[in-house]
Amino acid sequence: MSTLLEVKNLKKHFPINNGGLLKKQNGAVKAVDGISFQVKQGETLGLVGESGCGKSTAGRAILKLLEPTEGEIRFKGEDITGYRGEKLRKLRRDMQLIFQDPYASLNPRKTIEQIITEPMKIFNLPKQQRKKKLDRLLDVVGLSSYHKQRYPHEFSGGQRQRIGIARSLALDPDLVICDEPVSALDVSIQAQVINLMEDLQQEFNLTYIFIAHDLSVVHHISDRVAVMYLGQIVEIGEVEELYSHPKHPYTQALLSAIPEADPELSRERILIKGDLPSPSDPPLGCKFHTRCPYAEEICRTSNPLLKQVSSGGQQAACHFVKEVALEH
Repeated sequence: MSTLLEVKNLKKHFPINNGGLLKKQNGAVKAVDGISFQVKQGETLGLVGESGCGKSTAGRAILKLLEPTEGEIRFKGEDITGYRGEKLRKLRRDMQLIFQDPYASLNPRKTIEQIITEPMKIFNLPKQQRKKKLDRLLDVVGLSSYHKQRYPHEFSGGQRQRIGIARSLALDPDLVICDEPVSALDVSIQAQVINLMEDLQQEFNLTYIFIAHDLSVVHHISDRVAVMYLGQIVEIGEVEELYSHPKHPYTQALLSAIPEADPELSRERILIKGDLPSPSDPPLGCKFHTRCPYAEEICRTSNPLLKQVSSGGQQAACHFVKEVALEH
């Protein structure tokens, strides 16, 4: 598979101003602080971590909904980091977003037909083609053609998310960034939407970046998983290898919190001590050292880089990968 997206040292810092007339910058919130990864055509990369780790900000920066502070974004081999105006507008055909909240992401004053066909109008698709495409999109997401004259408030949360998915596919994108697309839905509906997304991926040859904090959902849908902590990727690898043999203590703690469906089985819970540090004042050295049971002096002074830790290509950013792996 060819590489569709390549992100190098991506940073997104939000300035903190002192509030005076001169609005002097008083620091920055380092929401995304130097992440690098690749996504291949047709695969699903899961992006996981605690709330506030920067995963949603990373997704929006890749889509250029937020202007990156630093770094490089390459899409289909093209450096899109500096795209503006018409170049950026044309790029919207190929990169789309599924929002987290199906209630807030749909315009309550527009019918479903208007919501889904609006992107097609912007890119001047003929009226007959828009109508044909609308009927097909409603069909593939499990809705009927008579739904198109209704308004968002007439639908359930699961149906609204299906409408949001249909809208994201209106321009036949290559890459879809899914920003916690099922976290606002009932558990019974989550499985239906996830299965729908997998079917659509096959039918439309889509590539997903799937942002979530529910590790069981990520395990089900992803080919590879990247784990974020305080704006940085601390581990990345093939989903089965990462879930079976996590090499970073933070990943181990996250995986230990997944509920076990079988009452006969028990999993030892790894509790992380302390609070998540502020992204406006992150710790020196390894950002996880303030909560890590393996931390030594080197962790307080030197920030470990992602390095390959297995023959399968798994990477982790930890000074004590071997010791952590032996303890697991």
